[in-house]
Amino acid sequence: MLSNLSAAAIWSDVVALRERSPLVHSITNLVAINFNANALLAVGASPVMAHAHEEVRDMVGIAQALVINIGTLDPYWVESMKLALAAAAQRGIPSVLDPVGAGATPYRNQALEGLLAIALPTVIRGNGSEIMSVAGGAVKTRGVDSSASANDALDAAQTLAERTSGTICVSGEVDHIFDAHKRWARLSNGHPWMTRITGVGCSASALVGAFCAVQPDAWRATTSAMAFLGVAGEVAAEKIQAHGLGVGSMAVSLLDELQLLDQTTFDKRLKMELAAWQG
Repeated sequence: MLSNLSAAAIWSDVVALRERSPLVHSITNLVAINFNANALLAVGASPVMAHAHEEVRDMVGIAQALVINIGTLDPYWVESMKLALAAAAQRGIPSVLDPVGAGATPYRNQALEGLLAIALPTVIRGNGSEIMSVAGGAVKTRGVDSSASANDALDAAQTLAERTSGTICVSGEVDHIFDAHKRWARLSNGHPWMTRITGVGCSASALVGAFCAVQPDAWRATTSAMAFLGVAGEVAAEKIQAHGLGVGSMAVSLLDELQLLDQTTFDKRLKMELAAWQG
């Protein structure tokens, strides 16, 4: 099934997000909480970061999407994630799983297995090593960094898409988005400096959740989120480099572009290829 997704269609998702300002409930890692919240605010969404067992179900009850990020695990937070994921599945709202550091330690793998036993997320987004690990491959990460390229993980991502009947995003120099309907998007925007700012990858998952809240087609929503972030990052890097600035300014500039990026710039810069994959 070959999609006819266009830049104009993606931009209509951006407009819907800015107009509807969906509430995105994130249980994310301690390193990225602030940047994730700011990224969601900049793009037009409304973030809430809540993990207390006493309120997590109620918070999911008023949110339009749930994002779970396992970057900084402990047993209390794992239980919060399980409670939230079960509530999201019961309500039928989209959920996004960011399996940060999958494959790095047995505890991390056990936590992921426990989450996937509760409910299958709508979208799983990770780097090459993380996606290969979740799919069952014998691969090790370097902490939370990938030891495999996105291209190494394509077969694993396709297998995982079929297994979960969901959408799988492999992030890297080129982002690949697959779903069980055999749709495949390849996005080539972005900038290397995006990998040198804490929380940008985690914010990608948060943005996927925001787009899923306004676009019911999870594959399209994921493609829209990753395309928008990639173009914003590209523009942000060029602007700060033109002024002789570095990655500290890049973080601020990226938030600026998430807020201010316009359709003309987006249409001109988007690098997207669409295909059907065989499996």
